[in-house]
Amino acid sequence: MHPPIAVRSSAYLRLLNTALCLSIVLGFVAPQSRAQQGGAAAADSRSELVWLAKIQQAALRQNYAGHFVYQQGASMQSSRIAHMVEGGNVFEKLEVLDGQPQEVIRKNDQVYCYIPGARTLLIERRPNPDQFPSLLRRPASEVAEFYDIRLGGNERVAGVDCQVLTLKPKDAFRYGYRLWADRGTGLLLKAQTLDTQGNVIEQIAFTQVRIGGNIDRKLLRTSVTSTEGWRIERADLGRADPALAQWQVKNVPPGFTRTHEIVRSVGGRQQVGQIVYSDGLAAISIFIEPAGAVPSSQREGSTVQGAVSVAMRKLGEHWLTVVGEVPMLSVRRVIGSIEQAASTAAVAR
Repeated sequence: MHPPIAVRSSAYLRLLNTALCLSIVLGFVAPQSRAQQGGAAAADSRSELVWLAKIQQAALRQNYAGHFVYQQGASMQSSRIAHMVEGGNVFEKLEVLDGQPQEVIRKNDQVYCYIPGARTLLIERRPNPDQFPSLLRRPASEVAEFYDIRLGGNERVAGVDCQVLTLKPKDAFRYGYRLWADRGTGLLLKAQTLDTQGNVIEQIAFTQVRIGGNIDRKLLRTSVTSTEGWRIERADLGRADPALAQWQVKNVPPGFTRTHEIVRSVGGRQQVGQIVYSDGLAAISIFIEPAGAVPSSQREGSTVQGAVSVAMRKLGEHWLTVVGEVPMLSVRRVIGSIEQAASTAAVAR
């Protein structure tokens, strides 16, 4: 459920917006069973957790191809996706169909983000798929600690019979969700993000989908014929950078834990650090960049774009940008409690 996000807080975020690469890694782990509590309530709970796990497993293991639409307010964006699992290998292509051409190609844990307009190729190592229709970042049983999960009725999406699930947050630090999963395979076909009043603030849904069967390999190849003369930037999301250990959040919202951190190169020169916290569904990213690399016109402040909250703050010789798929309450809590250890070298200067 992680489409491109229009954020203009730094050169790095602008670049990732263009490349579809602001989405956060999903560290999926097979769900663990809850202790039995007896009675119908426990049976319902197990059923709900099974559905969450089934949704994630389908995104990883099923072959599928189709078109989906992401809507945020009056803005809409359509994309095409093809996903194939063959011989234990995963191949995927995500292509944005509106505006400037953008493509993301996956070959197992290697991800290639092509940006023809900027003549840029981003190469990253990501352990698991990290965009719709993937879902969980943590075991379903852990997600249930912070969301009340309820099974709804049956509805159709893109001509497919679906099971509806509702996830209501147990506090004000996260949004709610409504999910539609294919009753046969569990593949997530539609997802809505809900505010505290239950209003839809963004949604993403397949308009056409084919699940199972063979996937034409032509659908998995990039349309870019040559990257000669392009700028190539690399990052490894599977390896932590010790330079980021100095940065700590003293007041993390309940349930959010630090999942990974990395330092990226932008434009071949500028270094930007990223630290990610997640509660299993929602994610909060902290971007750290040298103050000298940020335009002098930039000011501290905050903004909300659909389900995405953004806050910016200058701390010493760095600019901090916090981006979260959470209410502004959580983002302000994070950015207001970030501290830097004085004894550790800076991420980059």
